[in-house]
Amino acid sequence: MEDRIVEGAIVDEEGARPGYVRFRGSRIVETGGVGTASAHGRARVTPGIVFPAPVNGHTHLGDAASTREPPVGPLRDVVAAPHGMKFRILHETPEPVKRRAMRQALDRLGREGVASTIDFREEGAAGIRSLRRAAERSPVRPFILGRPLVRPLDPRELDEVVRLADGVGVSSAREESPAVRSAIARAVRRQGKRFALHASEEVREDPSTYLRPRPDLLVHLTAATPDDLEAVREAGVTVAVCPRSNALFGRRPDLLALQRLGVPTLLGTDNAMFHAASLFRELEFAYVSARLAGAPVRPEFLVRAACVTPWAWLGHPERGRIREGSGRYALAARLPADDPAYQLATRATAHLIFHPARGVRAVRGA
Repeated sequence: MEDRIVEGAIVDEEGARPGYVRFRGSRIVETGGVGTASAHGRARVTPGIVFPAPVNGHTHLGDAASTREPPVGPLRDVVAAPHGMKFRILHETPEPVKRRAMRQALDRLGREGVASTIDFREEGAAGIRSLRRAAERSPVRPFILGRPLVRPLDPRELDEVVRLADGVGVSSAREESPAVRSAIARAVRRQGKRFALHASEEVREDPSTYLRPRPDLLVHLTAATPDDLEAVREAGVTVAVCPRSNALFGRRPDLLALQRLGVPTLLGTDNAMFHAASLFRELEFAYVSARLAGAPVRPEFLVRAACVTPWAWLGHPERGRIREGSGRYALAARLPADDPAYQLATRATAHLIFHPARGVRAVRGA
């Protein structure tokens, strides 16, 4: 089996640094400083950047059934249950059509080398099963946060949703009573799964409302204050941000505060009805929009939010490291090694990304 060296830079849990990675098949057999590879002259060398496969930190892939421009107006008119445009589309679209749209969205993620996506899947047990079927032949593993349909909660439906999914993701603390959220959290904890919800998206909510019971993941927090974010950090809760979809409705996550406070942060693309689920377009927008707002963040923070922190949240921190013995979840990009995190955050595209063991056009299954 022929070895292959990617030489230039490495970006992973340890940060960005010059270096090379030698691959044998899908395994990393050697790393080191530029120009020091033991196999130089005996292995193919490709200039580029090696980094962990990304994870999309927040999606609603069921929404991919709609590709029309979302209306300008209040966010609630578009996404609020049960009468928002999104839920009307979910209700009116046949299941095979939704499943096909979700499969296409997963294919788009796979072409960029995305290995997993953390998806809020509405429509109860049927919605979970539909996404599982859509992902059967996909290289992208969906981590599904289901949502029970019936209110008041039906214990049998809740148990089925928790059993079928990887956890539960609800709309917000404002739209679900404390009793409902507590019951969901208890059911999730009993089965060792995850509890997530949207928070402070339209208006500021007091952290005491969405931190009790303590969630594993909060999404958006665009209306949260720095003090609110500090409370989230103290509670040890991870946050997912989605700058492009927030911008559609005149909102912006405080990326600089999240970076400064050290809040574990994921980057997601949100509703698939708004735009393509491209994590690299999300990275670039996040970087540029933060600079435009006069609150620039380091590209290392954003790349970490896409390629490192999600793996820790999913319980696989080793996948966020580039080291000997790993390799299945390592990708490379044909980009200059100068300022490598900046290159990944602003210049990476699907045609530049490859798995070293399989070549430029074979990121699927990375």
